[in-house]
Amino acid sequence: MATLSATQLLHLPLPLQTQKSRHAHFPFQFLNPNRRLFSSNDVVSNCGPLQAILNTPLIATDADSEQEPLTLRRICQPHVPDHVIKRMEELGFVVPTPVQRQALPTLFSGRDCILHAQTGSGKTLTYLLLIFSAVNTRRSAVQAIVVVPTRELGMQVTKVARTLAAKPKEGEVEKKSCTVMALLDGGMLTRHKSWLKAEPPTIVVATIGSLCQMLEKQMIKLESMRVLVIDEVDFMFSSKQVASLRKLLTSYSSINSRQTVFASASIPQHRRFLHDCIQQKWTKSDAIHVHVNPVQPMPPCLQHRFVICRKIRRNETLLTLIQSDAPQSAIIFVGEQSEKSKKAGNAPSTTVLIDFLKASYEGYSDILLLEEDMNFNSRAASLSEVRQGGSYLLVSTDIAARGVDLPDTTHIYNLDLPRTAVDYLHRAGRTGRKPFSDKKCSVTNIIMSEERFVLQKYENELMFNCEELIV
Repeated sequence: MATLSATQLLHLPLPLQTQKSRHAHFPFQFLNPNRRLFSSNDVVSNCGPLQAILNTPLIATDADSEQEPLTLRRICQPHVPDHVIKRMEELGFVVPTPVQRQALPTLFSGRDCILHAQTGSGKTLTYLLLIFSAVNTRRSAVQAIVVVPTRELGMQVTKVARTLAAKPKEGEVEKKSCTVMALLDGGMLTRHKSWLKAEPPTIVVATIGSLCQMLEKQMIKLESMRVLVIDEVDFMFSSKQVASLRKLLTSYSSINSRQTVFASASIPQHRRFLHDCIQQKWTKSDAIHVHVNPVQPMPPCLQHRFVICRKIRRNETLLTLIQSDAPQSAIIFVGEQSEKSKKAGNAPSTTVLIDFLKASYEGYSDILLLEEDMNFNSRAASLSEVRQGGSYLLVSTDIAARGVDLPDTTHIYNLDLPRTAVDYLHRAGRTGRKPFSDKKCSVTNIIMSEERFVLQKYENELMFNCEELIV
């Protein structure tokens, strides 16, 4: 049996029925399926994992042999340290999600990228794997920064990064582990200053306010930064600190010395955003927009429902739904208190709801609260209790809607409709987050009759159907 190299095999004449799908023989989904696999200008060394496949001898047989399943290890092995890959597999990340399968080869080639995929699709692990492939632990300098909109998301990213970067066992190749610092407005800046003076961390996870404060005081230097990630980028550009974000992208560092990654489940007018990224020099001119599953913005396992009731009956209606559903774990989203209500001295809706549920519902001994006005330690304690497992009811404002990973959540209740379709998308994305689970999860909206048209608008924009419940 003759053994042919991959290059020779590529030049063999293909049957007519397979000529149009020539690239399908390789386990990578190119962003443009019509482009040639190689041109005379292609450099094989820039193709990352593809190079290893092309250099592997193939055996020509009469029948196609079964392809080896594509794993995260196969994609990452030429780039990511082996001890990080082992940690990743120990955590259960073995099979790549669609965004990882499409984006990682592009990221490993060094190109700037916009990661645009469903909530819970694996974007965080995607950019962390890039970071671990790019940093050099032997250098004592800040080499990667992840900017997040909230402390809660920052704590989550920091935990995953530290788990992957855990010091390897004796005998492994790496002699020094990767250090990860969290700058999350927690009132610990004095301790951080001491840490930075002693030995700069390799990776910094930060809110934009804390990061810029350290940059202005020259406590952090970005001369050695190789990767800059902006998570929940659409929210960041619509926040009050957009000026600080622009300054970070253009003044504190240069696109020529770093690789830039933007990530979010929702990027309105994404083509325009990509154009702006290049024009404003936030990214290099060859930046790529990886848009996974654009036809279906939300996971298919979600069941969307609505109940119409009078405003004064909302809490009672919610209680009836919870008693009927008996959810093991749920998040109840409540709108933020208006400034007018605060000035009038009214109690926040979250507090009123928790008092009502504690007095009326015996199914849960602990009903937890998460909102902006809580201090850092209280918010961290609420999330810690939720993540310990078991049954929980979390009453929250939209602070929990962005990036917070609570994979055991099966039910979402919108006591107040979100203000936009994008907000609905992110609230709904707190459930159905286990990528390979077919477990049915639900999003239930408690609305007044005059709000029905708003929900219908969200249905049209996000392409889902909402079923009416009669309570």
